[in-house]
Amino acid sequence: MDQRSGIVFVGIAIALVAGLAIWFLLRQRRSKSLREKFGPEYDRVISQEGDKGRGEGVLEFREKKRERLQIRPLSEANRQEFSTRWNRVQAQFVDDPGGSVAQADQLVSEIMQARGYPVGNFEELADVISVDHPGVVNNYRGAHAIAAGNTVGQITTEGLRKAMVHYRSLFDELLHDTLPERKELRA
Repeated sequence: MDQRSGIVFVGIAIALVAGLAIWFLLRQRRSKSLREKFGPEYDRVISQEGDKGRGEGVLEFREKKRERLQIRPLSEANRQEFSTRWNRVQAQFVDDPGGSVAQADQLVSEIMQARGYPVGNFEELADVISVDHPGVVNNYRGAHAIAAGNTVGQITTEGLRKAMVHYRSLFDELLHDTLPERKELRA
Protein backbone atom coordinates (compact mmCIF):
# COMPACT_ATOMS: atom_id res chain seq x y z
CA MET A 1 0.00 0.00 0.00
CA ASP A 2 1.45 3.34 -0.98
CA GLN A 3 1.28 6.49 1.12
CA ARG A 4 -1.67 7.92 -0.82
CA SER A 5 -3.77 4.76 -0.30
CA GLY A 6 -2.87 4.81 3.39
CA ILE A 7 -4.07 8.39 3.76
CA VAL A 8 -7.35 7.55 2.01
CA PHE A 9 -7.78 4.48 4.23
CA VAL A 10 -7.15 6.51 7.40
CA GLY A 11 -9.54 9.22 6.19
CA ILE A 12 -12.28 6.67 5.56
CA ALA A 13 -11.66 5.07 8.95
CA ILE A 14 -11.87 8.44 10.73
CA ALA A 15 -15.09 9.32 8.88
CA LEU A 16 -16.56 5.94 9.79
CA VAL A 17 -15.66 6.32 13.47
CA ALA A 18 -17.03 9.88 13.51
CA GLY A 19 -20.23 8.71 11.84
CA LEU A 20 -20.66 5.91 14.40
CA ALA A 21 -20.02 8.34 17.26
CA ILE A 22 -22.64 10.76 15.92
CA TRP A 23 -25.13 7.91 15.40
CA PHE A 24 -24.52 6.69 18.97
CA LEU A 25 -24.97 10.19 20.44
CA LEU A 26 -28.18 10.74 18.48
CA ARG A 27 -29.58 7.41 19.72
CA GLN A 28 -28.69 8.35 23.30
CA ARG A 29 -30.39 11.74 22.90
CA ARG A 30 -33.46 10.05 21.38
CA SER A 31 -33.63 7.57 24.26
CA LYS A 32 -33.25 10.30 26.88
CA SER A 33 -35.95 12.42 25.25
CA LEU A 34 -38.40 9.52 25.05
CA ARG A 35 -37.64 8.45 28.64
CA GLU A 36 -38.27 11.99 29.91
CA LYS A 37 -41.45 12.42 27.91
CA PHE A 38 -43.06 9.04 28.64
CA GLY A 39 -41.73 8.36 32.15
CA PRO A 40 -42.90 4.96 33.46
CA GLU A 41 -44.64 4.26 30.15
CA TYR A 42 -41.18 4.19 28.49
CA ASP A 43 -40.05 1.33 30.73
CA ARG A 44 -43.34 -0.52 30.31
CA VAL A 45 -43.16 -0.40 26.51
CA ILE A 46 -39.46 -1.36 26.36
CA SER A 47 -40.20 -4.33 28.64
CA GLN A 48 -43.28 -5.30 26.63
CA GLU A 49 -41.41 -5.13 23.31
CA GLY A 50 -38.36 -6.92 24.71
CA ASP A 51 -36.02 -4.63 22.77
CA LYS A 52 -35.08 -1.00 23.32
CA GLY A 53 -35.02 -0.12 19.61
CA ARG A 54 -38.44 -1.67 18.94
CA GLY A 55 -39.90 -0.11 22.08
CA GLU A 56 -38.65 3.33 21.17
CA GLY A 57 -40.03 2.84 17.68
CA VAL A 58 -43.44 2.10 19.19
CA LEU A 59 -43.29 5.29 21.26
CA GLU A 60 -42.27 7.37 18.26
CA PHE A 61 -45.13 5.85 16.27
CA ARG A 62 -47.50 6.95 19.05
CA GLU A 63 -46.13 10.48 18.87
CA LYS A 64 -46.68 10.61 15.10
CA LYS A 65 -50.20 9.25 15.48
CA ARG A 66 -50.95 11.85 18.16
CA GLU A 67 -49.61 14.67 15.97
CA ARG A 68 -52.26 13.87 13.35
CA LEU A 69 -55.08 14.37 15.87
CA GLN A 70 -56.81 17.66 16.52
CA ILE A 71 -56.84 17.63 20.33
CA ARG A 72 -58.62 20.65 21.72
CA PRO A 73 -59.29 22.11 25.15
CA LEU A 74 -62.77 21.98 26.62
CA SER A 75 -64.93 25.05 26.69
CA GLU A 76 -65.75 26.38 30.14
CA ALA A 77 -69.36 25.18 29.73
CA ASN A 78 -68.20 21.65 28.85
CA ARG A 79 -65.75 21.69 31.75
CA GLN A 80 -68.55 22.63 34.15
CA GLU A 81 -70.89 19.99 32.74
CA PHE A 82 -68.28 17.22 33.00
CA SER A 83 -67.35 18.31 36.51
CA THR A 84 -70.99 18.22 37.64
CA ARG A 85 -71.47 14.79 36.10
CA TRP A 86 -68.29 13.50 37.77
CA ASN A 87 -69.53 14.70 41.17
CA ARG A 88 -72.79 12.75 40.64
CA VAL A 89 -70.88 9.61 39.63
CA GLN A 90 -68.67 9.91 42.69
CA ALA A 91 -71.64 10.46 45.01
CA GLN A 92 -73.32 7.35 43.60
CA PHE A 93 -70.34 5.18 44.61
CA VAL A 94 -71.61 4.57 48.15
CA ASP A 95 -74.90 3.07 46.94
CA ASP A 96 -73.69 1.42 43.73
CA PRO A 97 -69.89 1.02 43.48
CA GLY A 98 -70.02 -1.14 40.34
CA GLY A 99 -72.42 1.16 38.54
CA SER A 100 -70.37 4.17 39.57
CA VAL A 101 -67.19 2.65 38.08
CA ALA A 102 -69.00 1.82 34.85
CA GLN A 103 -70.28 5.40 34.64
CA ALA A 104 -66.80 6.77 35.41
CA ASP A 105 -65.42 4.70 32.54
CA GLN A 106 -68.11 6.09 30.24
CA LEU A 107 -67.57 9.66 31.43
CA VAL A 108 -63.80 9.46 30.86
CA SER A 109 -64.49 8.15 27.35
CA GLU A 110 -66.87 11.04 26.70
CA ILE A 111 -64.41 13.69 27.88
CA MET A 112 -61.72 12.14 25.67
CA GLN A 113 -64.07 12.22 22.70
CA ALA A 114 -64.99 15.83 23.44
CA ARG A 115 -61.27 16.70 23.46
CA GLY A 116 -60.72 14.96 20.09
CA TYR A 117 -59.08 11.68 21.11
CA PRO A 118 -60.04 8.61 19.06
CA VAL A 119 -62.80 6.48 20.52
CA GLY A 120 -63.15 2.76 20.14
CA ASN A 121 -60.28 0.36 20.74
CA PHE A 122 -59.12 0.76 24.35
CA GLU A 123 -55.46 -0.11 23.72
CA GLU A 124 -55.23 2.33 20.84
CA LEU A 125 -56.79 5.04 22.98
CA ALA A 126 -54.46 4.31 25.92
CA ASP A 127 -51.48 4.47 23.56
CA VAL A 128 -52.50 7.91 22.27
CA ILE A 129 -53.33 9.15 25.78
CA SER A 130 -49.83 8.09 26.88
CA VAL A 131 -48.32 10.79 24.64
CA ASP A 132 -50.13 13.66 26.39
CA HIS A 133 -50.70 12.10 29.81
CA PRO A 134 -47.89 9.60 30.49
CA GLY A 135 -48.16 10.07 34.25
CA VAL A 136 -51.70 8.74 34.46
CA VAL A 137 -51.99 6.29 31.57
CA ASN A 138 -51.15 3.38 33.89
CA ASN A 139 -53.98 4.53 36.16
CA TYR A 140 -56.29 4.48 33.16
CA ARG A 141 -55.21 0.96 32.21
CA GLY A 142 -55.68 -0.21 35.80
CA ALA A 143 -59.11 1.37 36.14
CA HIS A 144 -60.23 -0.05 32.82
CA ALA A 145 -59.06 -3.55 33.81
CA ILE A 146 -60.97 -3.29 37.08
CA ALA A 147 -64.10 -2.06 35.27
CA ALA A 148 -63.85 -4.97 32.84
CA GLY A 149 -63.38 -7.45 35.71
CA ASN A 150 -66.38 -5.99 37.46
CA THR A 151 -68.67 -6.95 34.57
CA VAL A 152 -68.08 -10.57 35.56
CA GLY A 153 -68.39 -9.84 39.28
CA GLN A 154 -64.78 -10.54 40.23
CA ILE A 155 -63.92 -7.19 41.87
CA THR A 156 -64.18 -6.22 45.52
CA THR A 157 -65.46 -2.88 46.73
CA GLU A 158 -61.86 -1.92 47.53
CA GLY A 159 -60.88 -2.72 43.95
CA LEU A 160 -63.75 -0.58 42.69
CA ARG A 161 -62.62 2.25 44.96
CA LYS A 162 -59.13 2.03 43.42
CA ALA A 163 -60.66 2.18 39.96
CA MET A 164 -62.50 5.38 40.88
CA VAL A 165 -59.27 6.93 42.18
CA HIS A 166 -57.51 5.96 38.94
CA TYR A 167 -60.31 7.32 36.77
CA ARG A 168 -60.27 10.52 38.81
CA SER A 169 -56.60 11.16 38.12
CA LEU A 170 -57.10 10.93 34.35
CA PHE A 171 -60.40 12.80 34.49
CA ASP A 172 -58.74 15.70 36.33
CA GLU A 173 -55.93 15.91 33.77
CA LEU A 174 -58.33 15.81 30.85
CA LEU A 175 -60.67 18.34 32.45
CA HIS A 176 -58.02 20.91 33.33
CA ASP A 177 -55.59 20.44 30.44
CA THR A 178 -56.22 23.66 28.52
CA LEU A 179 -53.17 23.56 26.25
CA PRO A 180 -53.62 20.69 23.82
CA GLU A 181 -50.05 21.06 22.48
CA ARG A 182 -48.41 21.44 25.90
CA LYS A 183 -45.92 18.61 25.37
CA GLU A 184 -44.74 20.08 22.11
CA LEU A 185 -44.37 23.52 23.71
CA ARG A 186 -42.05 22.14 26.38
CA ALA A 187 -39.85 20.28 23.94
